[in-house]
Amino acid sequence: MSRFSRRSFLQASGLAAAGLASPIGMPAILRSAQAAGPVKLGCLFSSSGTMANLEGRLNYVVKMAADELNAKGGVNGRTVEVLVSDPASDWPLYAQSAKQMLQQEKVAALFGCWTSVSRKTVLPVVEQEKGLLYYPLHFEGDENSKNVVYVNSPPASSVLPAVDYLMSEDGVSAKRFFMLGSDYVWPRTINKQLKGYWKTKGIPESAWKEEYVPFGFSNFQTLVNQIRAFADQGGGQPVVVLTVVGNSIPDFMREFANQGIKATDIPVLGLDMVEADLEGLDTSKLVGHLNCWAYLQNAKGEANKKFLASWADYVKAKSVPFKGDVAIDPMVSAYDAVHLWAMAAAKAGSFDVPEVSKAFGGLSFDCPSGYKIGMTGENNYVSRGVFIGSVNDAQGFDILWQSKDTPKPVPFSPYG
Repeated sequence: MSRFSRRSFLQASGLAAAGLASPIGMPAILRSAQAAGPVKLGCLFSSSGTMANLEGRLNYVVKMAADELNAKGGVNGRTVEVLVSDPASDWPLYAQSAKQMLQQEKVAALFGCWTSVSRKTVLPVVEQEKGLLYYPLHFEGDENSKNVVYVNSPPASSVLPAVDYLMSEDGVSAKRFFMLGSDYVWPRTINKQLKGYWKTKGIPESAWKEEYVPFGFSNFQTLVNQIRAFADQGGGQPVVVLTVVGNSIPDFMREFANQGIKATDIPVLGLDMVEADLEGLDTSKLVGHLNCWAYLQNAKGEANKKFLASWADYVKAKSVPFKGDVAIDPMVSAYDAVHLWAMAAAKAGSFDVPEVSKAFGGLSFDCPSGYKIGMTGENNYVSRGVFIGSVNDAQGFDILWQSKDTPKPVPFSPYG
């Protein structure tokens, strides 16, 4: 069973030492709130295994968001406590941790999962236990559970605009597509949808190829050779649609650079690639490769400046074992999720999942991306903006394109 580490707001903030934790002399409403104890939120992000470098950051940003809530008095008169588990990048452990948090710890909401397979293992647990999971990753869609809030973008809002960009004259006029992914539901479903989409564009099946590798796969020499051979066949500009995850992303990009392939030769669209994947890489050899997300660290605006400053301060103050000058989309989505949950709970005046869920319609939040994200109540999807980024030589992404507004989420693809 996963271990949980608890954080007491009163202790961390110094309120107990200041005498404010004592019920003596406190207003009755505050004494009542304190007697009820903190409201608990649970994290399902791995801090070990192949996903640790990415997921581990999300534990801390959820805590940071909770600290922001507590600094303003908490939610519904109660402080917020964050419980952290380590599913160790082992998919069944996500479900096990979720069950323990819901049954034993009585968390008001869960924030977690990166891969779709981990979400799929947690889904029956939150549905059976009538819990609520906030999922911060863009993903393959084709799911709409009342017990999951899909904080990031389905393919119609993220992947398809990026592929359209690559196929356009503004992009590279892509004609041929080598799909390389980790062997699980997200890559296979995305690629199935892409093939259906390309058929509607009159692109023949001979213009694409797909390959899959196990989780944690690192030796990409043979596969990069296959990509070279695919490109040499001719028939128009080739691109790589990359859906490997975790440590496999920097391993692939490193091999691509080592073989001297440039973005001007064969561009890579890394659908799961974030700024953190570029740490330690010589990105001068990777300039021009692409990604697409609902947030990029180089997003303009005061909301992003404030978020980045808060994260840097938090990393320093809490000795967080990640860089304070690197932020990635799922971090921001997890941060947004905590605030969206708090807004729904405050609107409902309750932490009960049915009441919180009824309050989703009309919620909006000023995301660090610069967009005002929101929920309509029609489903549990959050409307977000979309960015297409290009790798720069400073281990980050320059913004090539972004949506004018927040497109309405389309949960189910017509192309799969």
